[in-house]
Amino acid sequence: MKPAFVPHPRMRRAVCVGVTIGALLAAAFVTPAQAASGNSTDPTSAPGSYAAQNLAADRTSANFFYRIPALTHLGDGVVLAAWDARPGSAADAPNPNSIVQRRSTDNGATWGPQTVVAAGKAADASGPKFGYSDPSYVTDRSTGRVFAFFVYSKDVSFQSSGYGNLDSDRNILSSAVAHSDDGGLTWSAPRLITSVTKPAVGGASAPVAGDVKGTFATSGEGIQLRYGPHAGRLIQQFAGIVLQANGSTAIQAYSVYSDDHGATWTKGANVGTGMDENKVVELADGRVMLNSRDSANGRLRKTAISTDGGATYGAVTSDAELPDPTNNASIIRLHPDAPSGSADARKLVFTNANNGANGDRVNGAVRVSCDDGQTWPGLRSITTGFFAYSSATTLDDGRIGVLWEKSYTNDMQLSTFDEAWLNYACAPLSAPAQTIQPGQTVQVPVTVTNQEAAALTGTVTLAPPSGWTAGSTAVSALAAGASRTVSVTLTAASAASGTQNVAAVFTANDGRTSQATVSVTAPAGALSATITGARADGSRNLTTTPYRVGEQVPYTFRVQNTSSTTITVTPTSGDFSPFLPPGTGNCRWTNLAANGAYTCSTPRHTVTQADLDRGYFVADTVWSLSASGATTRSISVTGGQVAVR
Repeated sequence: MKPAFVPHPRMRRAVCVGVTIGALLAAAFVTPAQAASGNSTDPTSAPGSYAAQNLAADRTSANFFYRIPALTHLGDGVVLAAWDARPGSAADAPNPNSIVQRRSTDNGATWGPQTVVAAGKAADASGPKFGYSDPSYVTDRSTGRVFAFFVYSKDVSFQSSGYGNLDSDRNILSSAVAHSDDGGLTWSAPRLITSVTKPAVGGASAPVAGDVKGTFATSGEGIQLRYGPHAGRLIQQFAGIVLQANGSTAIQAYSVYSDDHGATWTKGANVGTGMDENKVVELADGRVMLNSRDSANGRLRKTAISTDGGATYGAVTSDAELPDPTNNASIIRLHPDAPSGSADARKLVFTNANNGANGDRVNGAVRVSCDDGQTWPGLRSITTGFFAYSSATTLDDGRIGVLWEKSYTNDMQLSTFDEAWLNYACAPLSAPAQTIQPGQTVQVPVTVTNQEAAALTGTVTLAPPSGWTAGSTAVSALAAGASRTVSVTLTAASAASGTQNVAAVFTANDGRTSQATVSVTAPAGALSATITGARADGSRNLTTTPYRVGEQVPYTFRVQNTSSTTITVTPTSGDFSPFLPPGTGNCRWTNLAANGAYTCSTPRHTVTQADLDRGYFVADTVWSLSASGATTRSISVTGGQVAVR
């Protein structure tokens, strides 16, 4: 019989005591859902505690570009953060990249100097180049040992690697792992485990089905199982280009795991297709959920479940509640020490660029699930701007850390927050898709399910597109475990056309929220678009760094064609430059396809003395929509007051 899993003393975590509180997503720019809920796009606003800092602010004299975050918490305030230092450019392997790290001993508040975990080397007289890329930590909480997985590259990339697993072959992309027994202060030399992670039954010249070309450990953090017959197992996720039985190749995910504290590693079965960078999380009953980006650009996260500790996985499905612009994301347990099967054990946290409309990596958000990832009612914004790869981990004192890319150069942001900041209610919503005529009013049935231990009272609202209107409906004393369906009024704009995602929001009496989206379709016809805008430097602290007269405020517009036909969208008035056509940098877009979208990031508003005197400028604009065979339509976009101090 396998002994019970006992954490190493240095790995203990503080227990979070208190109610669970959360909030609605702040999507890119100001979403209708935000307007309905009253939540701010500012992550520092109430409730809860939020802090952020850049761990990679100073580029080195070697001209490193910083990419690919990894984050882990070792207990007793020790936190490790790693990323790639990429010389000369932000290129992936086979650039001669290095793995660098910073270490905190006070739960992420302050950080020691940057050190090197594994150093790459450019080609020189002493020999050819090699590099290390894409770090991922796995912490063994029973021994205190922490592992760092990463790529070992020579001359080829993930896409161009050959078959075979001979590490001396410079046309093979290899897999490496290092370990530390002193809390990340020092690291072993990298150990190559390519023979495990990159099967080569047929060798380099005669591959057979199941053999792997390129492979890499997916960056961020792996897990150690806490429950069931596989408790104590270490799991690190990989992605590989795998030869299929019909001679084609597919990008597949798989787990690489150890039951002997990392002495040996075993490769699990290949999973799905189009399964790129992926993570796993242990569920409340000991099952393992895989969550993957879609390398086929499906714009939704893919998931699969393992019942044997990550050795094999079941059917792959796309999660309609997790949009994603083909990006690396993170999924963790909110309460990793919660007893198996408990309500807290079922709570998950997911971080990504919350944008499935296109490939733009924007709108960094944190989601919360209260039912092992079946629904994701909790949603709050970290940033409305650029947000690429992220790595999340739980810290001491009930806090959560998210290390994320704010740029591809020198901005590796660490955001930390407590559970109160999440402001979530365990009350998922659902509603059937709706069809509505322009100008028509319908009653949308919205079902609220209370997953909490006590009754909930609050209000359900709909947050429709600009020009539409919606009502709200009270929900009183919804018993624990119960569901109730209420009707909420929705009125379409007179020129409504196309399909919209309308946010449904439940706001409990104590201010906590849950959310979902409702698909609403208006028949084809009139020209319509949704245009939103926001200051593009939302992270600027206007208290300490107010704008000055003559300084330019960057502003970004997001334009979504909600018509059923191709249109031209042209700004006709607004206090920005460049903005109006003609001229370089204007925001006009010709031939915008039905349901297509674009982002215009060139506008600037020049601050006047009058702006400073009143503390803001007004960002209201007017746009023209036109299409062949259709009447031109003018729409007003109310951007409202934009603070300058």
